[in-house]
Amino acid sequence: MHWLGIILAAVAALGTVSSTVFLALALTGTRLFHKNAAKQKEFEGTLTDAQLPFVSLLKPLHGLEPQLEENLESFFAQDYPDFEVLFAADTDDDAALTVARRVMARHPERSSQIVVNGEPPWPNPPAYSFFCMAKIARAEILVTSDSDVIVEGDYLRQVVPPLLHEKTGMLTCLYRGQNTGGFWSLMDAIGMSVEMSAGVVIANWMEGMKFGLGPTIVVRRDALEAIGGYKSIGEYFSNDFVIGNFIAAKGFEVELSRHIISHVVPPMTLKRMWQRQVRWAAGTRRSRPLGHLGSGLVYAVPYGLMALGAGVLLGHPWLGAAVLGWEVVNRMTEALVVGWGITRDRECLRRPWMYVLRDLLGFTVWTASYVSRKITWRDGRFELIGDGRVRMRDRDGNVVTVL
Repeated sequence: MHWLGIILAAVAALGTVSSTVFLALALTGTRLFHKNAAKQKEFEGTLTDAQLPFVSLLKPLHGLEPQLEENLESFFAQDYPDFEVLFAADTDDDAALTVARRVMARHPERSSQIVVNGEPPWPNPPAYSFFCMAKIARAEILVTSDSDVIVEGDYLRQVVPPLLHEKTGMLTCLYRGQNTGGFWSLMDAIGMSVEMSAGVVIANWMEGMKFGLGPTIVVRRDALEAIGGYKSIGEYFSNDFVIGNFIAAKGFEVELSRHIISHVVPPMTLKRMWQRQVRWAAGTRRSRPLGHLGSGLVYAVPYGLMALGAGVLLGHPWLGAAVLGWEVVNRMTEALVVGWGITRDRECLRRPWMYVLRDLLGFTVWTASYVSRKITWRDGRFELIGDGRVRMRDRDGNVVTVL
């Protein structure tokens, strides 16, 4: 067992160093985030209501979700001079439209309408919904967001001003996971607040934003048209990443907003949480293959456990336990600095040790993302193919031809 202990020790040493470096980078990225947030706030303070442009909020819907009505209501209850709200669904009998119509009726003062798309002809249904809504939207600035997010009343006042800068073509937001019940939902939620956010602030510091995050993407029409509109992202699974990548490639700046959104996480079983996590990880693997491969070294707890195993095998258990202890401290620090310090997730302040478990789960999901190409999304089956594109399959597993 001596050789096994040496191998475990070597891998543990590599992982311990890399995860420590990752924490240092996250701390640096966090400082930059707060610095940029202060600049954004200062610029917002210089604007009058007359200088804030009319904007269009585009929101695709697909079935009922936890607190959907509260989520939609938050987008109408904005302290912002003038905007319109557009909803889109595949069919007129979608249950979410009943909720949307109820919210719309409470706000007759706000221009709003519903678009029924029909069956999406593209592999990415939300991208097609945005395409349909954008055709009738009246504004030059389009604010797109998911239906499972809730925002504060100053949301538009914070996400729109950066688009007034000539070079800024797109803006996106970080988000905290809002757990609506259950341990597995918490694991999903805390991963959003910490793991995802840490990676984003590091990327923003090291190379600038070159991707988007689905809960909110604000885009100027000229930037959107420069990449060929929403049709250009219709075949991609991670359309939020791709639209930012394409817009940045055209020379526009992509900015990370100071506004933090709440992403509502529904109660879920282990199976549902697992499918959801692996789906996202598999999409990232296809969109950013090298980055995703390297992300296996940013986890901490798995390498601490390897160190403990190596210590036992090599006769130095206390050394292995010390490494594991450091890795636990590493993850709790990240939970406090990023999860509470940026996203203001109260769970990270109350129980930062929960992120230790999430870190171990995240490593398992990362490993699983290399196992299968097939994913479950909405009511259909999809297969990931080259560079993040997807193709649809019917319920019998046959490839659906997209015209």
